[in-house]
Amino acid sequence: HRDPVVLKQVVLRALDAGYRLIDTASAYRNEAVIGDALAMAFNDKARMVRREDVWITSKLAPKQQGYDGATAAVLESLKNLQVDYIDLYLIHWPGASGKALASPEHRVLREGSWKALEALYRQKKVRAIGVSNYTQRHLEEMREYAEIEPMVNQCELHPLAQQPDLLQYCRENGIVFTAYASLGESALLADDADVEQLKVICSRRPDLTRAQILLLWGLQHGVAVIPKATSDKHLQENIAAADHRLSVDEMAILDDIGNRPERRFCWNAANVA
Repeated sequence: HRDPVVLKQVVLRALDAGYRLIDTASAYRNEAVIGDALAMAFNDKARMVRREDVWITSKLAPKQQGYDGATAAVLESLKNLQVDYIDLYLIHWPGASGKALASPEHRVLREGSWKALEALYRQKKVRAIGVSNYTQRHLEEMREYAEIEPMVNQCELHPLAQQPDLLQYCRENGIVFTAYASLGESALLADDADVEQLKVICSRRPDLTRAQILLLWGLQHGVAVIPKATSDKHLQENIAAADHRLSVDEMAILDDIGNRPERRFCWNAANVA
């Protein structure tokens, strides 16, 4: 959220509701506000929220790519978040700012970034390291230089962008797949969303909201989901989704959406060299 006062309250309400994963990035420009909220929560004995109970994820911005840039970025994130370590740190995007998509510099810089993350991992300043928006090609390339395999790949995933090959590759190589934009940046929540299969499931499952159905689809494909929410109602609905389950038939109906042309709402790194 762009309003720091609202964001701080959302983080505190999310923690009070039972959320224990905070996903941010240097590019979001909100780490300092989140750090203030977390410090308040950790120091409030009534909340009973300990640092070791909260999983904090942050990410390297494209303009910070390279060994020195990545090292400085993580240290700055630690300062902003007011913590001694970050649970998971990701390279946000396989490319670097200001470079043509076909530039060979992208590879050089992201390799440097990864080497920096490996060093910070060994120093225990980050507890896990991974990537975001990497295609299978980018992941396979990492085998040529990575001493530590990426532990996570965070990518757009929802019934209109199912990415089955990438999902399977991550499974086979021990990479945890984290889905962002599970709700299609809210486009899939609209009543007029032109996705007939989703409408069928909504009519069959009046006990679930449309958002819950979409989150369950991701969860039941074995991925982690990190939906955005600001209202108490949506915070409660999203976390309650895990108490339900879609049937095999319902999952198959939603999977069938993948036969439509893929639609992305966010970044697609397919053309990044």
